[in-house]
Parts: sequence; C-alpha cells; structure tokens
Amino acid sequence: QVQLVESGGGLVQAGGSLRLSCAASGRIISTDIMGWFRQAPGKEREFVARITWSGGTTDYANSVKGRFTISRDNAKNMVYLQMNSLKPEDTAVYYCAVKRGIASTYNYWGQGTQVTVSS
Repeated sequence: QVQLVESGGGLVQAGGSLRLSCAASGRIISTDIMGWFRQAPGKEREFVARITWSGGTTDYANSVKGRFTISRDNAKNMVYLQMNSLKPEDTAVYYCAVKRGIASTYNYWGQGTQVTVSS
C-alpha cells in the first residue's frame, strides 16, 4: 500500500509560480511511476506529468511542456511539480498518483490540492 498526500496548492495570479509537493508513505519500488494529474470543474481528470522513480525519466502533457517541471527525491519519498508561468486554465485540483507493475492505470491516488490561477 502507498499513501499519498499533496500540498502546496493555493491562489496565484496569472504568470506566477507554485510548487506542489507529494509525500509518499509506504513502499515505493524502483519500477514505480509517479504522476501528476488535474481535474478542472466540469472536466475530466487529465494527465499532467510523470516521472520514473528509478531513472527519473519524465513526460509532460503538451499543455504544460516548458512551464511545469516534475522531480523526485528518492531519499525523502517526495515528488514535486514546479509550475511556472501559470495560466487561468491551469486552475484545477491537482492529484499525485503511483502506477505500479504492468497496470495500465494508476493504482494509488492522493486527495488532491486546489490550484487557482486568477487573471
């Protein structure tokens, strides 16, 4: 089992920055993939970014490429999402998640943290 707790959300003006953190407790294994997703009001949850726990290979949604950076600290069991040049359309609840094994979906999810970007 893995428990995930997100933090760092808040209200920011367009063009500003926020850094989200995800604290993972329980066993994280080397083949796990850590992801960030978001869900805006009235919309489906969408992929934002992911990183492999072992090698740190990253992948981003086109909508955030060049503005967001995902990183991890293996020693602290933490995953981060640095968000720069924020836009009102980035407003959403942001979720941290873990994909394990050959599952096509993410197995563990956090409760989410609200990010609101004002224009």
